[in-house]
Amino acid sequence: MGVVVTDAEVTLADVLSLRLAIDEPLEDGTELVLRHRTTGVERDVLLGTPGARAREATLAVSLEPLELSAGRWDAYLRRDGRRSRLRSVDPGFSLDHLDTYALCRRTLAYRSYRTRNGFLALKISDAEPVAEVRSIWFREGRFEVMGLLAYTGLEDDDSRHEATLTLDRRQTNARVSATATVQGVRFHAAVSLVDVLAADPDGGGTWEPALEVEGVPTPLRLGARLDDVDGKRRRLHYPSAKVDGVPIRPCYTADDELRIEVGG
Repeated sequence: MGVVVTDAEVTLADVLSLRLAIDEPLEDGTELVLRHRTTGVERDVLLGTPGARAREATLAVSLEPLELSAGRWDAYLRRDGRRSRLRSVDPGFSLDHLDTYALCRRTLAYRSYRTRNGFLALKISDAEPVAEVRSIWFREGRFEVMGLLAYTGLEDDDSRHEATLTLDRRQTNARVSATATVQGVRFHAAVSLVDVLAADPDGGGTWEPALEVEGVPTPLRLGARLDDVDGKRRRLHYPSAKVDGVPIRPCYTADDELRIEVGG
């Protein structure tokens, strides 16, 4: 069965849209099978035949009715009990599309991608509202961050929302806060590093940033997930700034959430 995915995208309506290059029409009874990489749970969709002989075919599969759980799902084609991994030449990544997709309020986020070995797969993640980090820097004694509000349902327009950036150190219950700017779904915030040191002068540690935004019921954690870089804690290393001789640097957790490390 000579089938290769040339274009793959999950639409804003959570429909998996595929364009296939095919040697011959898909036979009646052919199924698209999605298999959870960790649990082995499978979901299948009957494709049938797309019609007359052609060099390509298009498919649209609604994902929500399949009740897919979070995780990685590999795609197969199955016919008469035999199945094969579905090859793909589409990297399946567009930052602009991910930004647009994240504007809607969702509980799950679906993303199609090509594996390292060249096969089609889906990545499904929980989609609670977050503050997606796009830029981080230290400037004039301040920590500054810019980004996008994801999955909040706010409009991407010129409206302004009152907002506050908070940094919390759970071990000592210390907190630092500063006014943030939110226009539509874009945010910018800055906090004095001197204030961070003064709030917990007896030692270093890890601070957890969050953004409180008017119209959003819960504080938004700062993280970076709307891209194709997994495992940022290992891959992204920021230079540290020194304030009164104390090193301060941003980093990410294993779940790609932003943290500020002081000392050490």
